[in-house]
Amino acid sequence: MTLSTWWLFILMTFVVSATPGPNMLYVMSISARHGIRAAVMAMLGCMTALLAMMSISAAGLGALLHTFPTVFDALRLAGAAYLAYLGVKCWRAPVHDEVADAAGGASRAAAPAVQTSAIYRQGFLVAASNPKAILFAAAFFPQFINPGEPQLVQFAILLTTFSVIEVAWYFVYAVSGKRLSVYLQRASVMRLFNRLTGGVFIGFAALMATARE
Repeated sequence: MTLSTWWLFILMTFVVSATPGPNMLYVMSISARHGIRAAVMAMLGCMTALLAMMSISAAGLGALLHTFPTVFDALRLAGAAYLAYLGVKCWRAPVHDEVADAAGGASRAAAPAVQTSAIYRQGFLVAASNPKAILFAAAFFPQFINPGEPQLVQFAILLTTFSVIEVAWYFVYAVSGKRLSVYLQRASVMRLFNRLTGGVFIGFAALMATARE
C-alpha cells in the first residue's frame, strides 16, 4: 500500500464517517442527556462492535453474507427491529423539568444515576444492529490493500486509521450534543428532543428494513 493510497483511504473514510447515522445519533443524544463522560462509554460500545464486525469481515463473513442473502436479511431485520425498539424507547422516555426544580429549590442529587455499563451495551447493540458494516468492510478495505504485500499489516493500518477518524467524528457529535444540553433543561424541549431522536431512529429502522443488499 503506497502513501498516496493511504491518503485516499483517509479522505474517503473522513467523508463516510462524517455522514450522520445511528451511531453518531446515539453518541450525540447520550452526550446531550448525560454529558461527555457518558458519551465516551457510548463511543466505546459503538467502536467495540465496529472493530469486531470489521475483523469478522476480514475473516470472510462478508463473502458468506453475499453467498447466503437469507442470513443477511435475517440479521438486517433483527437490526431494524432493535433500532425501532430504541426509537420507541427514546420517544416515550420520561422528561424532567430542571428549570422548574431549580426555581422550586429541588435538588438535582435525587436524579437517577447514569448506568455507564448500560450505555456501553446499548452503543454496542446500535453499531452491531447494522450487518452492512461487515459488507462495507469486505467491499471497501480490499480496494486499498496491495495483494503483493503482507495483507494483515495493511488491514491493521487501515483499521487503525478508520478507528481514529471515526472516534474523532464521535467527539464532534458528542460536543454538539453537549451544547444542546443547555436547552434540554426544560421538559417541553426535552420531550421534543426525545421525539425527534426517537423518530430518526425509527426512520433508520425503516430504511434498514426496506433496503436491499
